[in-house]
Amino acid sequence: MARMTEKEAMELDDYVTNNEITLGTNGSDWLSQREMRLLGLNNMTVNYLLTKAMADRKSPAQIIDEIVSKEIAAASV
Repeated sequence: MARMTEKEAMELDDYVTNNEITLGTNGSDWLSQREMRLLGLNNMTVNYLLTKAMADRKSPAQIIDEIVSKEIAAASV
């Protein structure tokens, strides 16, 4: 898993400090852990999605989309 540099960590800290972070289905494209569990995802899946999303700097929804796209592409070969 990729690590943040000091500069990236400071930039993220500044962003989180100065912006209101909203999770959920309000158009933010982020799913909260609770919402993911309500979708029927187990703890291991939720943890994987959150870890992968943070490492790739994407939302869990984007990670799910990439996984599904790969599966569709593999099935069509």
